Amino acid sequence: MPDFATSADPAVQHQLDRLAALSPGADILGLERITRLLDRVGNPHLRLPPVLHVAGTNGKGSTCAFLRAAIEAAGLRVHVYSSPHLVRFNERIRIAGTLIDDAALAPLLGEVLDAGGDIGASFFEVTTAAAFLAFARIPADACIIEVGLGGRLDATNVLPSPAVTAIAQLGIDHQSFLGDTLPQIAAEKAGIAKPGVPLVTMAYAPDIADIVGRFAETVAAPIVAEEQSWSFAVRGDTLRYRDSAGEVITPLPALAGPHQPGNLALAIAMLRHQRVLAVPTEALHTAARTARWPARMQHLSPGPLTTLLPEGAELWLDGGHNTNAAEAVSAAVARIAGGRPVHLVLGMLENKDAEAMIARFARIASSLVAVPVPGHPHHSPERLAALAQQAGIAATQAADIPAALAAIRPDPRGAPLVLILGSLYLAGTALEANDELPD
Repeated sequence: MPDFATSADPAVQHQLDRLAALSPGADILGLERITRLLDRVGNPHLRLPPVLHVAGTNGKGSTCAFLRAAIEAAGLRVHVYSSPHLVRFNERIRIAGTLIDDAALAPLLGEVLDAGGDIGASFFEVTTAAAFLAFARIPADACIIEVGLGGRLDATNVLPSPAVTAIAQLGIDHQSFLGDTLPQIAAEKAGIAKPGVPLVTMAYAPDIADIVGRFAETVAAPIVAEEQSWSFAVRGDTLRYRDSAGEVITPLPALAGPHQPGNLALAIAMLRHQRVLAVPTEALHTAARTARWPARMQHLSPGPLTTLLPEGAELWLDGGHNTNAAEAVSAAVARIAGGRPVHLVLGMLENKDAEAMIARFARIASSLVAVPVPGHPHHSPERLAALAQQAGIAATQAADIPAALAAIRPDPRGAPLVLILGSLYLAGTALEANDELPD
């Protein structure tokens, strides 16, 4: 699935147009092109501040958000590289705490394209080189790098010696690149392991844990697995994390969803098993309370979209688009709704399993309005509505998100919870329409 980016800044848009013309127009994996590209701009990836490198099918973005919040709460400056962007390309590159501005972004992209426009690098590879160039030039205490796709052949995997690596939750996604089975996907994710660098993982089924552990062993990476080297539990309104160094008790995450304590615990485990950054326990408490990650069970603020809903309705947004994400989000929605009616607005890319996604919401959804995902190949609203009806959900279709929201009527059972979901690209459209840009 090709990336998609536009900018209101003419100089940035010029470089994005160049990138679109020079790149192959699709995701491609492999380290040969990114290695050549980085070499032409002086190998900035060899001069980065200490790196925390995070892979995973679900939860890696939230884990990165907790890492950033904790490191900044410790008084340190941190660069962050993440993907995809929701509204603005700038969201991918955060420099010492602040999203890169257009005045810095345009010449940075231009420099990379001038140096390696003939290589045929992908959108993500050029973006990665630009981010590493910025991070090498501007002082900071750490870099948080989120894997784009997979791990072993992802462009970010040129990093030679991170301070710590981690794999978040695993699930089936991006099958055309990573394989159709969890063992295949786990092997790809485990490819970020590096000699002598702790690889922190969540608890996986025994066969999956064995694959990850064996790969770590082949490169001499110490494995730091949940339930073996660390653990966590939710007790009331606290998270209790424990490892060989002792116990840490924090508030539960402000990020909504029963899956978020696990992501917070993974971030804590990463920080406690690296030896470069000093992050006190108080900073971990702050991270639990303050970490934010747009479009992950995000309660939207009053804006143009929320005004379209019946009085008292809540509007939530999540970009989850695979079965594991649907399970986590449906559980979160059921808990938040507390018996109130739940209405879904769903749009999904054509390469995602819509039937499995819808099935996870069949018990809790009162209705579903299917919409297109602008600018991307997607399941037709007609197909999504038909699948929802087959699952027992009353379903219709609409031309866009505003039309879908306007179609939701007052419910005698109570003020509804409305959730927009199914695609990060759709989530970006929603945030822009509600005047709620990520910052």
